[in-house]
Amino acid sequence: MVGELVRWFEELGKEDVALVGGKAANLGELASKIKVPVPPGFAITAEAYRYFIDYNDIKGRLNEILSGIDVRDVQKLREKSAEIRELIESGDFPADLEAEIVKNYEKLGERVGMKEPFVAVRSSATAEDLPGASFAGQQETFLDVRGSEAVLTAVKKAFSSLFTPRAIAYRVEKGFAHEKVALCAVVQKMVRSRSAGVMFTLNPVSGDADVVVIEGSWGLGEMIVQGTVRPDRFFVRKEDLSIVKREIGYKDKMLTRKEGEAGGTIEKEVPADLREKPCLTDEQVRKLAEIGIKIERHYGTPQDIEWAVDDDTDEIFILQARPETVWSVKAAAEEAAAKEGARGAVAVSGIPEGAVSREKGRVAEGKIILKGLAASPGIAHGKVQVVRDVSEIEDFEEGRILVTRMTSPDWVPAMRKAKAIITDEGGMTCHAAIVSRELGIPAIVGTGNATSVLKDGQDVTVDAKRGIVYAGFVSIGEEAAAKEAAEVKAEREIPSVISAEEIARFVVTATKVYCNLGVPEIAEKVAALPVDGVGLMRVEFIISTHIGEHPLKLIEEGKEQKFIDALADGIATVGRAFYPRPVVMRFSDFKTNEYRALRGGEKYEIEEANPMLGWRGASRYIDPEFEPAFRLELKALKKVRDEMGLKNVWVMVPFCRTVREMELTLKLMAEEGLERSRDFKVWLMCEIPSNVILVDEFSRLVDGFSIGSNDLTQLTLGVDRDSEKLAHLFDERDEAVKRAIAYFIRKAHKHGCTVSICGQAPSVYPDFTEFLVRCGIDSVSVNPDAVVSTRMLIAQVERRIELERSLGLL
Repeated sequence: MVGELVRWFEELGKEDVALVGGKAANLGELASKIKVPVPPGFAITAEAYRYFIDYNDIKGRLNEILSGIDVRDVQKLREKSAEIRELIESGDFPADLEAEIVKNYEKLGERVGMKEPFVAVRSSATAEDLPGASFAGQQETFLDVRGSEAVLTAVKKAFSSLFTPRAIAYRVEKGFAHEKVALCAVVQKMVRSRSAGVMFTLNPVSGDADVVVIEGSWGLGEMIVQGTVRPDRFFVRKEDLSIVKREIGYKDKMLTRKEGEAGGTIEKEVPADLREKPCLTDEQVRKLAEIGIKIERHYGTPQDIEWAVDDDTDEIFILQARPETVWSVKAAAEEAAAKEGARGAVAVSGIPEGAVSREKGRVAEGKIILKGLAASPGIAHGKVQVVRDVSEIEDFEEGRILVTRMTSPDWVPAMRKAKAIITDEGGMTCHAAIVSRELGIPAIVGTGNATSVLKDGQDVTVDAKRGIVYAGFVSIGEEAAAKEAAEVKAEREIPSVISAEEIARFVVTATKVYCNLGVPEIAEKVAALPVDGVGLMRVEFIISTHIGEHPLKLIEEGKEQKFIDALADGIATVGRAFYPRPVVMRFSDFKTNEYRALRGGEKYEIEEANPMLGWRGASRYIDPEFEPAFRLELKALKKVRDEMGLKNVWVMVPFCRTVREMELTLKLMAEEGLERSRDFKVWLMCEIPSNVILVDEFSRLVDGFSIGSNDLTQLTLGVDRDSEKLAHLFDERDEAVKRAIAYFIRKAHKHGCTVSICGQAPSVYPDFTEFLVRCGIDSVSVNPDAVVSTRMLIAQVERRIELERSLGLL
């Protein structure tokens, strides 16, 4: 028998990395020195690993296989890895080592009160988890292992995982000699996780050291690292443990323990009532942050921490802690540069400075084609290469923009060759985000549909500082910023700060102030404004940007659920941000030319001379050709209200020419389980003269109206609102339009319906807003940038009206 083969956590500290590896040493430090809750367990030491290797006479063969290996040859790397792993896993344990592992597994069972406890067998390399080098995910972990034989098998697999393709390539990249790294195995009580996740004691994207960022999901935490769910995200201020921001993700899948005695894990669907529910209480969030701060203070450096909440006891456990490997390196490099009197002269590995290459002959179009979470800052230009499966990574060309659903450790060889990385899924702590930050590669994750929007060979600019992908080669600077600002709609120009003086002047107004919104990504920011809800939520942006394909094409391909889920996610983003304030979602109002622009649209759309007056709105919904597509919108809305519990989302029908069209639309809605009720209001958009003339007939079918002043002006005056020649005639303040609106408000109120307005006019003309208030309109919906001024104006108008009434002037 040689040396120490096993050590329990309470016998370990951070000074024992050479004996048990970084993961086990840190677990020992957490349990014995910092005294935070850690599931009990023991480490099988580096000496035990070397004993196993020597006993099976493997070392010489390892050196032979690894001699002269080219880690950029992905196929050869895989072949070498498979050969080494088979060599290790076919070996035998020395009798004394086997007996020691079994004895301590049984002892662990005694400690937790179970004869054969479920355990996690984790790999702990002797060079891992050191500042400047994170071996996270390079070796393997085996969850819910039960029984002595299963533990022994898992330990051998853990030993062999020291030679996965990704681990071999990583050591070569970091300059670690293979023979100087040993693999220790951690055998630890398996927490039956209700929820689990990761925690950074700084913001891993911005480097802000004043906050703790916690990501979590239901079940085991592997789903977050794999990027297969959209986790909950909590930002906690260190100073007072206040939760300064919450982002509740859609958690439809979870990894959990298999039922029965065999153990292992299984992927399951999350119950519908939990998918939109936070996986942590506020108390648990603050407790986790407090533990994270305690760990950071002990180590004196920002930490990357894994955690879990035990489903049986509600106890929070820390599963792992390691140094954060990006911003800590940057800070150390800057400090060294400062000491040398040369701040800024040191190139900091792993932190891209956002230098933009200038390629001649390229046009800076500045068109935004995709958005996501800025996970690893930096800017890159290049050609897209979509890789849909890990089996295709050997074909990935160096210098391309890697676009995929999500990466895993197996993708690292391709990631190192990428100029930037874009994924469909994931959060700031998923594999793609962590590895990209360490490699210094710009990365945008969680776009939702990058693999369908972006095409092989497409030229793009990746702005991973803001999470934006542009078409073509764009110079990211003042000129490009100005161009972008000119192109985005007014709704994006939201005041970022409302002064205390302005807030003090706000009063409760009888006329509600809503906002118009089309971009779900800005919902949370808009919701912070003094606004009573969303009077017009346009779904066209979600369909064009997050789906990008014609709904009938998706139906023909059997991909209806893709449309439903993406649309529901976008609607829910707004609904959650404003809850419990109402959000009035308008059904799609694309014209035929706009639908033709979606992928596959040319097959299903006719060409019209004047799409503005053509196949749009309600006439499209009830048409047998388009009805199946409209039903997808209904299913998405029902999912938002019923499955996600967002009962504050109402609906509005646009461009409904006749009463019969409205009746048929309501019939389709009822067939999909959507009927008017106390908490589900149906509005009609008043934008056609027939809506005004037949207001009494329409009123019996709906709860309220919203005036679309743009189309109503166009059709009342017979003016094409897109015509430059007739622009001087297009004015919502024309007397004919104002008389129509005044009549409509009066008659709608007589028949018990509320009236709002969602056209452009109130956002632009204060006098028009005053006219509406004097007509008794119930609410005004304006662009976000006009919310503050409109509320102040309405308060002043209402006070004047009250004064005029008191003086007998009205």
